[in-house]
Amino acid sequence: MRTTKSLMRKSHFLGTKIRNLRKRNHLTMEDLSARCVRVDSETAPSVSYLSMIERGKRVPSADMLAVIAAVFQKEVDWFLDDVPEEHAITPDKGRRGGINGMALEPSFLFSKDILQIAIPEMLSQTGVTGRQFAHLLIRAHQEHHQNHFPDLERAAEEIGQKRLPLALEDIMDIAKGMGLKIKWIDRAPKDVIDEMGACSTQLVTSFFKPPSTIYINKQLKSNPSRLKYDLAVHIGHCVLHNKDGLKSVLTTGRSQISTEMDNGTPQSSTVNAQDILHAWRDFESSFFAGALLCPKVPFRQMLDRHGYEINVHQKVGVSASVAMRRMTVVSPYPHWHYFDAYAPGKLKAVYRGNGIPLPWGNMRLVQDPCQHWAVFRKINEASAGSSAQLSILDVGNEPRIYSCESIRVKDMAGNNHVLCAGIDLNPAIEAQGGDANAIAAELKQACVKHGGEAEIPKAIKKDLTSVAKILNINWVERGIDTQARLICSRGAVCPRQPTCYEAGKSLCK
Repeated sequence: MRTTKSLMRKSHFLGTKIRNLRKRNHLTMEDLSARCVRVDSETAPSVSYLSMIERGKRVPSADMLAVIAAVFQKEVDWFLDDVPEEHAITPDKGRRGGINGMALEPSFLFSKDILQIAIPEMLSQTGVTGRQFAHLLIRAHQEHHQNHFPDLERAAEEIGQKRLPLALEDIMDIAKGMGLKIKWIDRAPKDVIDEMGACSTQLVTSFFKPPSTIYINKQLKSNPSRLKYDLAVHIGHCVLHNKDGLKSVLTTGRSQISTEMDNGTPQSSTVNAQDILHAWRDFESSFFAGALLCPKVPFRQMLDRHGYEINVHQKVGVSASVAMRRMTVVSPYPHWHYFDAYAPGKLKAVYRGNGIPLPWGNMRLVQDPCQHWAVFRKINEASAGSSAQLSILDVGNEPRIYSCESIRVKDMAGNNHVLCAGIDLNPAIEAQGGDANAIAAELKQACVKHGGEAEIPKAIKKDLTSVAKILNINWVERGIDTQARLICSRGAVCPRQPTCYEAGKSLCK
């Protein structure tokens, strides 16, 4: 075993390498210390000791260094050689969101006046309502900022004091302390036709009436996680929007927009400022609710302890949807996506911090959706429980490796739908010095050779397993143990041989 004296001689390079590895993996010193505790609580470094190690002020013992090496899936010798890394690791600030931008040339076409004329015309021709467009604008804003909204987080933390979990009684006490009154109403589910012409069931769960009354459907009494969420949303509306008179109606079902707010009038393709304000306030209140029920630091620590398993939502007392959406916010790894999918092709909620193409449209159906996406497969399965999948998808003519976990659930209106949380593995592979494009290309060829699905080659499985352990996401490891699948953004570009599609008709089962 190496002596402390031999470690001392390496302290400068050792501390730098640990710091660079930590930053490369988007971990705070608190995160790294917590992960070390999971490996060996006896020899794990404290946050303050880690800080001194990284600055070369302290030298870890051989046992402590072994723990740090295990977290990063490195050999101890890698930390002890005298060869510095090729370059320091710094956060990539050049690309905040997941969507690749386009050069705005000729720039005169993107003037405010021209856009004000063109956008309503575009919406009218495509059948997109102004309210749908407002939600699209907000989603783009989320993705651009990678779901980082510190002001909303702080507002929720001030109200909830970062408590986790919050019991229903705690939420009730918060509402009471704000002078809010709760009244119960009796509403039954009803059939509605959504904007895509599909019939589904919708249930009004609650609404706020100024100055201080929250009306809640009696059916929520049997669903405390949904009841907590609705109360948290209305508390957020009161905190953020000063209990104003704008309607705040919450529903469950396929449609994003309550029919209560439409009053039977047809939705306009005009971009209405009121629609945008409604959509923005809906987003703020919903984000606040998630931050109140799953405060960032304690929820991140809980996810880390449980390997980001979806069933952690049961320990917190929230729905799977709330927990999975918060994963994309609190995780130190930024390259996430989240889908809430209804059959046959409706995305009620979308987040794409990793820029993954949509498997189908959430404003209109597409005629050739790829049936190999995890959300499609799960929608068409009768089984319950969760499933992990490793997928290869061409994005910008380059193959990328995605891993996701999907879970089939039923909303309060009785509609089946699928929740899916996933990550882009390419950046994680590159962060460990691997050639992500080469690995993805090799895996793609293996899948093409075997008709679209293949066992992952041993060398690639070893690399991906190491990455999964560093990410500390259990379902990534489970996905690696299954066959990798080729998926595509549209059937017209199906990479399988033979293709799943002939003359625009899907042959997928």
